Amino acid sequence: MKKKLYSIHRTLSLIIAIPVLLWAVSGFMHPLMTNIRPAVTTQRLVPEQVDSSRLHMSLQTALQLNHIDSFSNFRLIHIDTTWFYQVQVTENKTPVYLSAVNGKVLTAGDWLYAQYLAKQFLEGQQFNKTVLVSQEMIPVPVSEGAMHDCCDAATNCVLKNNKGSKVTGVSQLTAFDDEYKYINRLLPVYKVAFDREDGIRIYVETTQDRFAFAMDNKRAAFDIVFRWLHTWAWLDFTGKGRLVVISLVALLALTTTLLGIYIFFTTRSKNAKGNTLVKARRRHRFTSIAAATFTLLWTFSGAYHALAKFREDNRDQFFIENTFHTADADLDLAKLQEAVQHPVTNISMVKINNEQYWQVSTGHHMAAHTADMMKDKSVAPSAVSYVNTQTYVVLPQGDEEYARYMATRFSKNSPSSITGTAVVTKFTDEYNFTDKRLPVWKISYKEHHNERLYVETTSGKLASRVDDTDIPEGYSFSVFHKHHFMDWGGKTARDISTMFWALVQVLMVAVGLILYFRARKRKINRQQQTVEI
Repeated sequence: MKKKLYSIHRTLSLIIAIPVLLWAVSGFMHPLMTNIRPAVTTQRLVPEQVDSSRLHMSLQTALQLNHIDSFSNFRLIHIDTTWFYQVQVTENKTPVYLSAVNGKVLTAGDWLYAQYLAKQFLEGQQFNKTVLVSQEMIPVPVSEGAMHDCCDAATNCVLKNNKGSKVTGVSQLTAFDDEYKYINRLLPVYKVAFDREDGIRIYVETTQDRFAFAMDNKRAAFDIVFRWLHTWAWLDFTGKGRLVVISLVALLALTTTLLGIYIFFTTRSKNAKGNTLVKARRRHRFTSIAAATFTLLWTFSGAYHALAKFREDNRDQFFIENTFHTADADLDLAKLQEAVQHPVTNISMVKINNEQYWQVSTGHHMAAHTADMMKDKSVAPSAVSYVNTQTYVVLPQGDEEYARYMATRFSKNSPSSITGTAVVTKFTDEYNFTDKRLPVWKISYKEHHNERLYVETTSGKLASRVDDTDIPEGYSFSVFHKHHFMDWGGKTARDISTMFWALVQVLMVAVGLILYFRARKRKINRQQQTVEI
């Protein structure tokens, strides 16, 4: 019986040897890949105070001038010192940019703004403050030709700024691809490529002034190797079939490991007595049992994670879509400023229970946040106030109220079933970096296995939904697969642990294969000698 088990173990080991070797090699590479990041100056921009002296035309007048009777939302953006109303006529469609000076449409506004944002992420916010000085760029008084100058100035700022890296290509993505994968979550985005030795590409979300992703040639090479060796992108043509294959192979590796552990504790190795092959097998036996624990952790969590992906992730289907009428967009900036009593950095519109509000971002939390945000990876929100569009009365605890409203809309749960609310400014084991959006509100319910919704009030979108049934898989992948049990030592300790044990897996498989082929060669040689005799 034991001999039969050993034979089965050896056969299974040969079957899973190459897949495990591929996973281990790519697992060893992964910490290297995460530490080789494209060189960008910042991933977060500090909002600037709205310069009311440059808003010569109201939002309502600009909309009417362009025959826009209704819209989904709007924001204020600026390109250098030129301000525009970024208007989303329809949700998730390319916004139009209306000059706050004269209401004129900025031609290719979203395309231009994407480049302006990408350059700030790449080279810093101050980099674009001083643009080229030419006759075209000299400010012209509003009464003397601003009809063309405001849009021309913004266009020239982007296209004729010769400082820094040159933009070589701009394209909009409305679907994920091999480079900008689903794990990046955000769509639509723009891919802005720069003329640099590293071939860097910056992905930006223009409707939130957000850095989405960066890729350069070195990281792209690592990414291709990882996708082919670890996530088996070569099986993408099978669709969900790729997950089936990965799950089955991982479970087979898990079974092989358990069988090997059983054999180790129920059998004794032979005495070497000078036999180099037996001696090598003894070494392989003891090194394998040391590596077996981590083989179990990786194969179990990998299979669990792959199987969990069969559950549809439909978070992208949940977002607030409003329709506002131009007649209701009578924005009085002075009254708004008086209501919030803090410098305004942006303005949007939302509906809460059929009441319309100006969603006003103010900058009085930003000073402390800017100094620390890159140090601890947290994203403290600037304060957000909700001001009634008719009465200009501030809604108490407005951002929390809107978060509760959004979560209730998305979950269909009763508002009375909410058991807790909290602002999340930092990624956690439950809401991790793959969820992308920060800051968000966590709204907890008692229904549906203690359902928790994470919502982003600034975009009106669902960031994530989890319940108690999701926790085992999440912790399994985080702790067992990605070695977050080493978090006490920081990222460096976690990376060292991952790479060391991945290397042990590589050595275990390599030694096992060497022993197998050496034994096979000796067996063939003995058979040949027997035939000759």
